[in-house]
Amino acid sequence: MMKTAFIGLGVMGFPMAAHLRQAGHEVCVYNRTSARADEWVTRHGGRRADTPAEAAHGADAVFTCVGADADLQQVVLGKGGALAAMRPGAVLVDHTTVSAKIARRLAEEAASKGLLAVDAPVSGGQAGAESGQLAIMCGGSAEAFSAAEPAMQAYAKRIVHVGEAGSGQLAKMVNQIAIAGLVQALSEAVHFAKRAGLDVATVIDAISGGAAQSWQMNNRALTMADGEFDFGFAVKWMRKDLGLTLEEAKSNGARLPVTALVDQFYADVVAMGGERQDTSSLIRRLEK
Repeated sequence: MMKTAFIGLGVMGFPMAAHLRQAGHEVCVYNRTSARADEWVTRHGGRRADTPAEAAHGADAVFTCVGADADLQQVVLGKGGALAAMRPGAVLVDHTTVSAKIARRLAEEAASKGLLAVDAPVSGGQAGAESGQLAIMCGGSAEAFSAAEPAMQAYAKRIVHVGEAGSGQLAKMVNQIAIAGLVQALSEAVHFAKRAGLDVATVIDAISGGAAQSWQMNNRALTMADGEFDFGFAVKWMRKDLGLTLEEAKSNGARLPVTALVDQFYADVVAMGGERQDTSSLIRRLEK
């Protein structure tokens, strides 16, 4: 079993850290809002730290799951950050969805200190984090991946080493590109079915056994039809992810017309007050 630290106890990090604890690992947690860390310790044991550095001190593996590039930079590289306190040979595992640029920078900074680093964004949402069934795409050296992978098994159903540092983040961008277009198409399909006077549940049952089937269809089509969006992956975070993706596309020359269009559709949802609703709220644009 490993001595670990988990930094960032949001809707994803809170249950992920709990799975580490349940798997038998020693866990020290840090969260910017200390009450959240206190709640985690009350529910799961372990201990909490007052700074990322305190949490990371002596750990075999340090996990981060925060909000964006600036947040990650603060808890890892900032004053009281984790990297300065980690022991030689330890591994930093970042589960935040951030830019490939900062992922590469963290890997370089870690290597300069005799540390390992893996960028390991996840897919599966809050439900996947709570059930321990996340898909994790990893970037970093083979040595770093080997050091991190055993602990990640505590909350994953699939872990894939994609390539060098930054590759995990690039793979997550591929994931979000695919989801963005799919959710728009599903929104239009459900909207069309309703306008055509069809029973949406019956139609989804009919088509979900064929080529149109997807996780989004299985889990979001009926709630879309019922106008239920107060759960799941928030629009504000999807817009953050798509922004990272479109910025990366400017660098590598990828042409993403549908992704750019759907990002603007999500901007419409934000303007309608839906930034904290699930990404399936995209259908609201069609039915307003």
